[in-house]
Amino acid sequence: MNLDRVREYLLETSRTAARTADSCGAEILGATAAIVESLRAGGKILLCGNGGSAGDAQHLATEFVSTLTLDRPRDAIPAIALTTDTSLLTAVANDYGFEHVFARQVEALGREGDVLIGISTSGTSANVVKAFERARAGGLRTIALTGASGGAIGPLADIEINVPSSETSHIQEAHIAIGQLIAFLVEDELFTA
Repeated sequence: MNLDRVREYLLETSRTAARTADSCGAEILGATAAIVESLRAGGKILLCGNGGSAGDAQHLATEFVSTLTLDRPRDAIPAIALTTDTSLLTAVANDYGFEHVFARQVEALGREGDVLIGISTSGTSANVVKAFERARAGGLRTIALTGASGGAIGPLADIEINVPSSETSHIQEAHIAIGQLIAFLVEDELFTA
């Protein structure tokens, strides 16, 4: 074990956060505005991703529905992680193919004016791509959280937030920070007197 390795990893985390702050601010504000507009019109937020990004989708949905902090009481914000129902996920994967597990839910649950947030470090996850295609066809706004390249979901997104890194772990760290920041900004817009 090496303390230099610990230090370098955490310093790269902070450097990625700094680059994200410098390059993604306008997109973060755009995503916040799109979500606020949807919620004020009676819409909801759908979230999806794979692996660690599935966990991030669940984490962020929880922040919206529950609360970010108890010292800022507010009403619940409607958000659904499309990653949590194992019966549905396995049925759709078995019957239609794994690439359709999120698109099928967007078809069932999404309504025009809702927002779909897709989280993919590579931007190439086939099931997130299909969800974005279905969302576009259904009139949902789409927000992509990706890495530097943007991948295939970039061109399908109304708002693309590309973390300026190619390292999966640092992209995911930035994604959760961006998601929590957006949730705080949405709270500020909706509930601050």
